[in-house]
Amino acid sequence: MHRANPIVLVFRGHQLLVDAAGQPPAAALARPLADAVLRQLDFAAGDGRRCMTVEVGRDTEPPPPLAFQHLKSLLDSLSATTLALAARALELLEFDRAHRFCGACGAPTTLTTDPPARRCSAPDCGREHFPRVSPVVIVAVERGPEILLGRSPHFPPGLYSTLAGFVDAGESAEQAVHREIHEETGLRIRALRYFSSQAWPFPHALMLGYQAEYEAGEIVCAPGEIEDARFFHVDALPPLFPIRYAMANLLLRDFCLRHDRPWPPRPAN
Repeated sequence: MHRANPIVLVFRGHQLLVDAAGQPPAAALARPLADAVLRQLDFAAGDGRRCMTVEVGRDTEPPPPLAFQHLKSLLDSLSATTLALAARALELLEFDRAHRFCGACGAPTTLTTDPPARRCSAPDCGREHFPRVSPVVIVAVERGPEILLGRSPHFPPGLYSTLAGFVDAGESAEQAVHREIHEETGLRIRALRYFSSQAWPFPHALMLGYQAEYEAGEIVCAPGEIEDARFFHVDALPPLFPIRYAMANLLLRDFCLRHDRPWPPRPAN
């Protein structure tokens, strides 16, 4: 059995406590924050060690050289193992915060572990509530050397990305892909194929990446959802989502490499 010290991840909202190297500090360095702890959850890490995730108050300031950084800003610098633990920890904290009372009867819930859940305390209910996972489909629609990209009204100026949307109740991920593309752009697609998945813990999304080919239709953007959408040639891609870890960039990277183009792409003239 692993008897190494537990892994400790300290969050302030969506911000993770890191050291000067941008990595979660050793447990001993986080002890000065003990008086600010709002909640604490334990879960098993993949190597058998225990992982402890802690939430502190929003006004908590750590001792130098420790600092809080938004987890999104760390997605490209944390190791895959640490990132997976941080994503799970953040989602568990959100789950614990949102399920203090039973959604069926309103009675208080109590925390259980292995797996983490909250159980209703009412004798005539006793329902168990588990962490929520919200599936999101994201798709690269290709037309030869061109790829469909769009921008939401809340994107920074000039930024484009592949299109995405939540899976509705009662539909498959594949049905959601076809529906989202048609609803947002009016296009029809074919040759849908699964690409990959990743956790996106803001707060509890599971990104399901797909690739597809354009079949028919003219682009008509959904008012209020898509500000602009168009097919971009592989040699003339616009500014892209800045986080390399993001599924949108993984899809675009694969698109560029399959067309023998460098990644990241060179800026268009």
